[in-house]
Amino acid sequence: MDSPCIKICAIDESRGLCLGCGRTRAEIARWTSYSDSQRRDIMMTLAQRLADCGAPLVASTPSDITN
Repeated sequence: MDSPCIKICAIDESRGLCLGCGRTRAEIARWTSYSDSQRRDIMMTLAQRLADCGAPLVASTPSDITN
């Protein structure tokens, strides 16, 4: 199962996003229940989410991310 987790888990309380992967708490909690398509759709938004909140971008595309 693909995962954007880069083992840098820190939630930005004001935005509700993990500063490591860009997912919300709800997305993290439900990750294993999402379909492959749902996970891919979310992963395609993560780089922009992180950029929008000024977080350093560690991996630029889902294909750069390894679990």
